[in-house]
Amino acid sequence: MPRTPASAASGLARPAEGHGRRLTAAFEALEGFPALAESRNRVLRVVREDRTSTGEMVAAVESDVALVTTVLRMANGMASKKRGKIASVPDAVELLTPEGVEQLANRAEVFDFFERTPGWDIAPERFRLHAVATQAAADRLAREIDYPHRDELLTSALLHDIGKLVLVHAYQAYPTQIHGEARTPEARVHRERRELGVDHAVVGGVLARRWGLPASLASAIERHHAEDADGQAAMVRLSDMLAHYGHGQAVDPKQLLKAARVLELTPAGLRSLMYELPYAGNGKRNVDPCPLSGRELDVLRKLAEGKVYKQIAQELELSTSTVRTHLHNTYAKLGAQDRAQAVLMSTDRGWI
Repeated sequence: MPRTPASAASGLARPAEGHGRRLTAAFEALEGFPALAESRNRVLRVVREDRTSTGEMVAAVESDVALVTTVLRMANGMASKKRGKIASVPDAVELLTPEGVEQLANRAEVFDFFERTPGWDIAPERFRLHAVATQAAADRLAREIDYPHRDELLTSALLHDIGKLVLVHAYQAYPTQIHGEARTPEARVHRERRELGVDHAVVGGVLARRWGLPASLASAIERHHAEDADGQAAMVRLSDMLAHYGHGQAVDPKQLLKAARVLELTPAGLRSLMYELPYAGNGKRNVDPCPLSGRELDVLRKLAEGKVYKQIAQELELSTSTVRTHLHNTYAKLGAQDRAQAVLMSTDRGWI
């Protein structure tokens, strides 16, 4: 017989001790939290490129929460007292080097949406989608108010809900029965506190500290649902609401406005953010038809990756002279003077 939320939370002879055991077991289970298989594979492809940039590695790692926690934990284990704690993915990737990131990715447990992973069902993918959406909202918000600690903010935005993963493992009734009819983020947190005596934000802060992550990250995670949140926690709080809004989920308009006021964001600025977030990039899309053929685009994409003619020829199974011909035609069609201009023009128009 399914347990009700109340029985899930209070049907133990010694509730505090029972909760402690459940949460400890769930913390340990998260050691095996899997990365999405495609995210792991993309990291491996990027680090194995001949000319890999830190930016490309960071983007690949940040596509998955499990990979983010893995590189942060490893980097903080290596960090010296002089350097201090590592609070952002760019700093972690720089410290680990491409070889270290590759080793971590090779060892990562993976999850495939089409193949159920015992103990996790679809939680990793559902969690990843909201984390990435919250990060996108945080990035847009940071640019709007000129927030100075962008890299750390984007990391805390990705990790803000890690406490939910703990509760999923600790309680069978979470989240469906625990949340019940609650629809907004604030209402769900209230239900968690009432039924479990704790909420996912507090649990996430405990987990972050347990993993040895910086206090600033742990605090932002722990306080992202606090009404008196400020600084980075306030940024994550509003970003979380905006991500829910972008998913078409219920949010409380009064709470949105209140969270915006804490950050000195005007109602007009908030309306602008809410309008723009569902759109990719800056809200504009290119409508110019691409004059290049499919093969010319293939060659140009390889050129944009930093490949030389011989590498492009080998990878596309073409002769070097054919590659040159494709690029000569590309330059002519675009009116570009050289490869750099051709890549820039095509990237700006969204063709590659």
